[in-house]
Amino acid sequence: MTDSEAPPAKAPEGVSGAPALPRPVLEIASGYAFTGPALDLGALLWDGRCLPDVQIRIPLPMLNRHGLVAGATGTGKTKTLQLIAEQLSAQGVPVFLADVKGDVSGISAPGQENDKVRTRAGEVRQEWTPAGFPCEFYALGGMGHGIPVRATITSFGPVLLSKVLQLNQTQEQSLGLIFHYADQKGLELVDLKDLRAVVTFLTSDEGKSELKGIGGLSTATAGVILRSLTAFEAQGMSAFFGEPEFDTSELSRVAGDGRGTVSVLELPAVQDKPQLFSTFLMWLLADLFHDLPEVGDVDKPKLVFFFDEAHLLFNDASKAFLDAITQTVRLIRSKGVGVFFVTQTPKDVPGDVLAQLGNRVQHALRAFTPDDQKALKSTVKTFPNSPYDLEEVLTALGTGEAVVTVLSEKGAPTPVAATRLRAPESLMGPVDPAALDRAVEQSPLYGRYAEAVDRESAYEKLTAREAGAAASSASSGPSASAPSSESASSRGRGRKGDDQDSSVVEQVVGSGVFKSLARSLGTQIGREITRSVFGTARRRR
Repeated sequence: MTDSEAPPAKAPEGVSGAPALPRPVLEIASGYAFTGPALDLGALLWDGRCLPDVQIRIPLPMLNRHGLVAGATGTGKTKTLQLIAEQLSAQGVPVFLADVKGDVSGISAPGQENDKVRTRAGEVRQEWTPAGFPCEFYALGGMGHGIPVRATITSFGPVLLSKVLQLNQTQEQSLGLIFHYADQKGLELVDLKDLRAVVTFLTSDEGKSELKGIGGLSTATAGVILRSLTAFEAQGMSAFFGEPEFDTSELSRVAGDGRGTVSVLELPAVQDKPQLFSTFLMWLLADLFHDLPEVGDVDKPKLVFFFDEAHLLFNDASKAFLDAITQTVRLIRSKGVGVFFVTQTPKDVPGDVLAQLGNRVQHALRAFTPDDQKALKSTVKTFPNSPYDLEEVLTALGTGEAVVTVLSEKGAPTPVAATRLRAPESLMGPVDPAALDRAVEQSPLYGRYAEAVDRESAYEKLTAREAGAAASSASSGPSASAPSSESASSRGRGRKGDDQDSSVVEQVVGSGVFKSLARSLGTQIGREITRSVFGTARRRR
């Protein structure tokens, strides 16, 4: 007996006319008949037909169980992110989106109705209404349209920085020792010139004794790190590190009307720096993990974080880096944060991370080459058993269609469902750059982060030490040495006074033990910084 000849089965609640449907369709429909709040993805595809009676959904409480949105270029991944982000915002959940191509900004503006939208809405039985959603726009280091997002070198940490600098495992461990030294000595690493100054000092004649005291750090390795830093800085990367440092709690804001704020990180200006922006995204996630309290299972996520171009994060990653990602993803769920990795195929994500992604939206894959065929077969193996021929379905899906499986309200995987996805209600494309700039400048956050600040930190302290030592050796009289020391101090720290300058010089030259000087109210004074799994600094702002 074929499926079409099978006796009628009891229809799931809410599925009209369902007894005429094949038994596998009824089973799929039952798997998505949730009673609680959920996001609507679209309608079931079966045997070449769209069945609007069978709606495919994701339970809202399960959005912190992480997910994967995958598919070949041009299959509709970005629109899927937009669709999910809209509904999360509407239900009061803040969202973070990385906009790599520059076409996500339209989520802030109402969509434009046209024949394609009307057709899609009719096919999936969607009541389509144009709507824009509350947004904040950010840009790494202020490169591009958006509020500048910066991190201090201290908080970024040695593991993430090693990924950016493309250091090997030995060099990564050595960089960790340098951070440890700077933390102990009160040398705040705010920007790249601070770290370069510390490494330069440690490789100098004066600093070699300090270098030996760190343990396991050779002069040659320190020299390699210094050259990598110099080259990195020469490529124009200084803008991404410094103050004011971005407070990641801004990503968890809710608008006045109760909708979740959609934070869009504009990345087109740094598309040619994939190592940088992918690692910065991981810093944002790690920083959230440090600061957010434990909440356990919640009715809805505190934040859903979409990690676009996820394969860039894992390419050439060290074991320590991969272990840190795995641990962060596993534990951040208890902080109420859901993470969706966005990439082309599941094989782009390490198995230990992939195993934690309970919600899957797989767009079409191509199978033009032997490598494509291998990737297709690997993808099929990652899905639960299904009545579909997934190899055939995944190569035949159209734009805006996907194979879906999510976690039910009880945490069990739902049946695999080929789905025709709904149309986003916001603008499916970028907003006008002038309008984007106006939105950025009118944001209450703009004044907080727009202007870079260069406070006293390691570079200024070591520069003052060098100037003080030079002045002492050049002149035997106190009246001659004071102006030189004061000049260096005034340029580096904006401070005046012979006693103050002498104090700083004595800290660096006299005892060899540096004491932390407050550069802001949030500075940690007189103790080593506690570092997390990524080596990022744990600090309260």
